[in-house]
Order: sequence, then C-alpha cells, then structure tokens
Amino acid sequence: MNAAPPSSGSGHMPGPQASPDASKRGWRLPRRPLGRVGTWVAIAILAAFVLNYWVASRSLSEPPRIHIPYSPLFLDQVRQGNVDRITSKGTSLQGLFRTPVRYPPTGNASRSAERFSTLIPSFADTAALSKLLEEKNVVINAEPLDTGVVWWKTLLFGFGPTFLLIGLLVLLMRRGGRGVLGSFGRSRARRYQASEQRVTFQDVAGIEEAEDELTEIVNFLKDPQRYGRLGGRIPRGVLLSGPPGTGKTLLARAVAGEANAPFFSMSASEFIEAIVGVGASRVRDLFKQAKEASPAIVFIDELDAVGRSRSAGQVGGGGGDEREQTLNQILTEMDGFDPTTGVIVIAATNRPDILDAALLRPGRFDRRVAVQPPDRAGRCRILEVHTRGVPLAADVDLDRVAGSTPGMVGADLANLVNEAALLAARRGRDVVTADDLSDALERVVLGAERKIMLSPADRERTAYHEAGHAIVGMMSPAADPVRKVSIIPRGVSLGVTLSSPEDDRFSYDEGYLRTLIKVALGGRAAEELVYGELTSGAESDLQQLTGIARQMVGRWGMSPAVGPVTVMAQDARGAFLPGAAAPSEQTQQLVDQEVRRIVDEAYEEVIALLVEHRPKLNALALALLDRETLDGPDAYAAAGIERLFPDEDPRETAPTPA
Repeated sequence: MNAAPPSSGSGHMPGPQASPDASKRGWRLPRRPLGRVGTWVAIAILAAFVLNYWVASRSLSEPPRIHIPYSPLFLDQVRQGNVDRITSKGTSLQGLFRTPVRYPPTGNASRSAERFSTLIPSFADTAALSKLLEEKNVVINAEPLDTGVVWWKTLLFGFGPTFLLIGLLVLLMRRGGRGVLGSFGRSRARRYQASEQRVTFQDVAGIEEAEDELTEIVNFLKDPQRYGRLGGRIPRGVLLSGPPGTGKTLLARAVAGEANAPFFSMSASEFIEAIVGVGASRVRDLFKQAKEASPAIVFIDELDAVGRSRSAGQVGGGGGDEREQTLNQILTEMDGFDPTTGVIVIAATNRPDILDAALLRPGRFDRRVAVQPPDRAGRCRILEVHTRGVPLAADVDLDRVAGSTPGMVGADLANLVNEAALLAARRGRDVVTADDLSDALERVVLGAERKIMLSPADRERTAYHEAGHAIVGMMSPAADPVRKVSIIPRGVSLGVTLSSPEDDRFSYDEGYLRTLIKVALGGRAAEELVYGELTSGAESDLQQLTGIARQMVGRWGMSPAVGPVTVMAQDARGAFLPGAAAPSEQTQQLVDQEVRRIVDEAYEEVIALLVEHRPKLNALALALLDRETLDGPDAYAAAGIERLFPDEDPRETAPTPA
C-alpha cells in the first residue's frame, strides 16, 4: 500500500531548531550572551520587589478620612445622632459617622466618607461637649490616635514574601533544584534492570516466529563485534505489530532479559503535553539515558499515538504541532545513532497501516515483526507458561483447553487461568480442575450468570430463539459444530448458542461466511415462524450478520455487482485508503443493495430450513425449557440429529458465540 509523502505542519515553533543535517555540516546555533540574560533577570527581580512593596503598602494603609470643622459640622452631626464613636488625644479628635458625610459640600475636593478627623478649639466648652456626647450615646475611646504604619511592619509585609520566594528557589537549586525545575521536559520512561523482574524467551510462548526474528537482536547486544567484522549493521529499530494482547510488550522485555541489557519502557502518549516542545525534550532525554546505559533497549508502546501519518490531513495547531515535533525528534534521534552505539529501539503498535512513511523507511524501523494470535499448539504452550504456579488436577488436559479457545491470545489465556484459579479458591479446592477451567471459560466469553427471573412466556420465546440458532447450525454442513445451548441469562443476553470450529481457521470462503449469516438469522426466523411476530432480542445477531455481509461486499469482493474491489475502509477506521478518494454515493448505494440481497436470500433459506425441520426445533426448545442448558452431544440428541464428537469432553469445548 503506497503512502502519501509526509507534509510539514504549520504552527508556533518554540524558538529556532537545528535541522537534521546541521550536525553533518558542522553548523551550530548561536548562543545568547549571558550578560544580557543576567540584566533582564536583575530587572525582573527589582520589579518584583517594587510591586510587592506597593501592594503591601496599599493593603496596610487605612481607609480615607476627611477633615471637618469642629463647628458647626461636627457639633451638628453629634446633635443629629450621626456620630457613632470618637477617639481623642489632646485637641485632636478622630471618629466614625453612622452615615457617610460629604465635605466640602461642593467643589472638586468634595468627597464622602464615614471616617473623619477634627481639632477641638482651646476655648471650647468641653464639659458641654462631653454631656452632649453622652446624650447621643457616642462611644468615647481613650486609645492613642492613628499615627501611621510601623516601619518594621511595612518591611515585613512588603519584602517578606519576596525574600521567602527567593530563598525557596535558592534552596531548590542547592538541592538539585535545577533537575526539579527541569523535570517537566525530562523523560518519564521506566527503567528495568536486567536483574529486576527479568523476563526471558522461556516466559514467552506461542509466538516462536517472532522470537526467531528477535534472536539476532539479542545476539548483537551480546556480541556486537561478531557482526561488525563482516561489515554488518544491526537494525536500529524493530516494529512489533499485531492485535492487542498478543505479547508485544512481553516480547520486548524478553529481548532485554535475554541480552542482559537495561530496558527503558515508555508509552508514546506520555511524550505529548499541551506545551509545544515538551515531547521533543522528553525524547532527547530518553535517548540520552539509553546511550549512557548502552547496550540498552528503548521500548515505545503504542507508537501510533505520535507516529500517525502526517498525510492524513491532520489539523494543525496545539496538540498537532506537539505530536509532529515529537515524531520529528524521534526520527532525528534514530538517524543520529552511531553504528557502534548499542541502543536498539523496539516499538509496538496495533495499527501499523496508519504509521508515517518516514518511520518505516530503511535506517529507522526497518525490521517489522508481525505478532499474530497463536494456533492451537501455541495456545497450549502459553497455557503451560501461565499454569507454572497453579496446581492443576489430574483431569486437566491443557491441549484440550487450547483446542477449545480458538482466536484467544496470550492475555486472554492468562485471564482464563486466573479466573479458573479464583473460581477454584471460592469453591474451597486445593487444585484447579477441568470443571473450573470450563466454567471460567464460559464466564470470560459470555459473562457471569444473571440472577433474574424470566416470565414463562419470555423463557419459551428465548428457548425457541436459541433453538433456531442451534438447528440452523446443526443442519448446515459448513457451520461450526454446536457446543452448548443455554437459556440462562449471561451478561446482556437472555440466552446463548455456542459453536466453534474443530480446527483453527485462517481464511474464510464465501460458503462459510453465508453460513454464519444463516446461523445468526436462525433466532429471528424461529420467532417469526412460531409466534408470527418479532421482538428486539435479535439486535446483536443483526449487527453481527450485517457486519459480515458488508465486509463480503465492500472488502472481500464477494459480490458480482461490486466486483473484486475494496470500497470500504477496514473496520470503518480512519481514511479509506491513503491517496485514494472515498467511494462515490452510487457505489455506497450499490453496496447497500448487495448487502440487502445477501441477507434476504439467507433469510429465505433459513425460513425454509426451519419449516422443514419444525419437529426438531420444537423438540430442542422443549429440552431447553426442561434443562435450561444443553452441552453439544445432549443438544444434538434432543434435536434428533446424529453427530460424532471424537475424544471430546463436552464441558471443555470452545465457547465462541454463533
């Protein structure tokens, strides 16, 4: 698949940056003179002192006070009862009005205030004044008059916070504060020493092909001179791609463990911050740490978080600029590797198809390892790894359990073993039995049983619905064998019909896909045949069969009307195809018509099949109403259909929904 060439985004750049070729030409960025920087720092500190002093002085100064004449204004306000309290010292008098008074009455200097001051004349009748104040209930204080703010308080409140802040900064600098203040741009990678939590290839199973690809990396880290003698150069980057849970991270740690090398692990999303340039700084710091600890391995998980193709019309600005600068820094660091530097970058992604072409060119991530779901033998080896510390009963056959878990990856199998161990502990057992593994498998795939009471009518309708799925599966030669039928509510379903292939499937022919659609339609068809009306119980079935039919038409070329072309994006994710336009409206309409045709044809065949085998449908539904859950052989026997299950324990079969 051809990828469009990357295009540079536009946006704010945090200062000049050197191009990748600058080091090759011997160029250096000019440095700012230290004297100018020191001058600006001194000016900033001085401005902080002045601002702090001005704010503190304003906060400590008293509210405004007006000076009024003793007579007639002051005496009139006392007689009117507007004076609340006074404080006197000698002939000076200050006080507080109950209601603000304006003085002078007119003019530019006129202002209103509650606080006032005045002077008592030497010839005033103080005895009469004292009597008048007592009559008007004025509070008389003998405290000293306000003489202004004490000088040491001004210094304390004015310069104290600034001195405290400067002292804190000095303390941080002396205690390595430079690293603390600069930690925002430092790498957050977790470093695992070879002696700590060591993982080797013995802890990884089921993906031997990927292990073989990485063995050469291990040998290079152990003995780099072996390859250097012949002029060989080890790949700088290894890209692990595959579905979630297949063991990409575990495989990378196993490489570090086998090579006895430090392992730096970090998710790509941890590079990104709202501040442009932080991600690039963290990339530089990460690779600096790895080079200092070489030989070492740098593992970047979820690489697509920063490595998404820049040709996909990414919106510029903000996080877009930060993501692109981080990607450019990763490319620059990988280009700057010395051939003798023992640092190898291993990255993992679930979406290799959307990565930028600059990452995948030779010299960067030039070795790609596909980590795919294991086959039956691989699942058996994975189960052996995860059951090392789990006591198993004699009736547990890991190969049989592996055969009953098609499509499961390492994480799924680890969860299965853990659920079985928890279930055995709840049941008070000392070992994990085959029943525990079987019940845990049902719990993982279907969910826990729901303790709800269905009405008789709902139970009967659910029984016919599940019996319809089962009969269509039993009577269709291309269908997977039915393993279990149940009308016990689990998860979001009121009932379930389970089926699984006898062998792992790696490709699907058109007949098998049409059979899957028929089996999914079996429940709805049975309800219509028996009750003459439809319910909402077939919602998940319709979603499943619609997805299959649309992929048959839009991706796999199984429609003669559309032809052998792809007109639908994979899993409806991202752009249609890089460099290709989306399908036209006429093509989309044609896809819808073909999907409807395939489903309608399948539905007619399912109705005809159930009408022909109506007695089998009734018998299986009655058996479900009586026993609620039927294993594979019991379900076939109840329906009166013969099928051979060679060497198979019905309690340990593969639960994958039909």
